[in-house]
Amino acid sequence: MRRRCARPGCAEAATVTLSYDYAAATVWLEPLATEGHPMTHDLCDRHSARTAPPRGWQLVDQRLAAAQLAS
Repeated sequence: MRRRCARPGCAEAATVTLSYDYAAATVWLEPLATEGHPMTHDLCDRHSARTAPPRGWQLVDQRLAAAQLAS
């Protein structure tokens, strides 16, 4: 069974996994993890594209790097 987007009210399929580290003030967007984990959030394409980190935090989008490695 495919996982759904973690955003309330969204029924789209998850395509991205969001994780974060408070100590490093960093948010990561990565290709969808193989398995869900309670400390991450799976998002659909629409919600991952609209993700913005809190002020003072860094957003690291690792999807492009993963796609380049797969090529």
